[in-house]
Amino acid sequence: MSCNVAFIGLGVMGYPMAGYISKGGHNVTVFNRTKSKAEKWVSEYNGKTAETPAEAAKNAEYVFTCVGNDNDLREVTFGENGIFKTINKGSVYVDNTTASATIAREIYEYAKKNGFGALDAPVSGGQAGAENGALTVMIGGDKNDFDKAKDKIDCYSKKKKLLGNAGSGQLAKMVNQICIAGLVQGLSEGINFGMKAGLNMEDVIEVISKGAAQSWQMENRYKTMIDDKFDFGFAVDWMRKDLKIAMDEAKNNGSLLPVTELVDKYYGEVQELGGKRWDTSSLIKRFRK
Repeated sequence: MSCNVAFIGLGVMGYPMAGYISKGGHNVTVFNRTKSKAEKWVSEYNGKTAETPAEAAKNAEYVFTCVGNDNDLREVTFGENGIFKTINKGSVYVDNTTASATIAREIYEYAKKNGFGALDAPVSGGQAGAENGALTVMIGGDKNDFDKAKDKIDCYSKKKKLLGNAGSGQLAKMVNQICIAGLVQGLSEGINFGMKAGLNMEDVIEVISKGAAQSWQMENRYKTMIDDKFDFGFAVDWMRKDLKIAMDEAKNNGSLLPVTELVDKYYGEVQELGGKRWDTSSLIKRFRK
């Protein structure tokens, strides 16, 4: 059933995600800080633009955001022209930003007091997952809000799951990024080792990727890592932002992240090499200085 949807934030992830909601038959109004991006989106999909997040949310039954960080999120929600100035009672707000669990809980509490639903719903799958409508969505919030919003989330996802109360989606995304950091470092070391040992690493990966070493990173990034090409997705700058969120949360809950802390330091070295916008598999560049 068609409904009115607002989508705030048309970056590399949000742009196609909003597109899939439009393709799903919903009436989508978009806002983006750079207006030309919103106008380009409207030229490709059915929908309209708004001048502010508040204007986009005015008639929406569902409001989605996918922005950069906690500060961006606070601006488009609680800000002077933010969503919460106009959001309708009974609507559901879904945040696809990777942010802290703290702001997710703050938004949830505000939503409960003001008569609308709120889900923290960060995504995984990278730019390719967004463009293919095949993202994984980790969700925190109330079941009744999840049940109302799930068919809209289905538009851009292949897997979604409600994982607990407010903040649970963001905490799960932290687990996701912690796991990826270690995997990419291990893959970088393995490929570098094999190349130094004189092995044909394409042949080696063909074999070991069918065994216990298999991972998404291996299947999707080994060729570009061997070829020294790193413009294929999630940027180092964004990964460091995500790892900082995880490391800050670890201080709060008393968990240890020794490998994550080390890999974050390595990503800092990649940034110094000029790799701020390289994708996360560029960890291997440290071995090729």
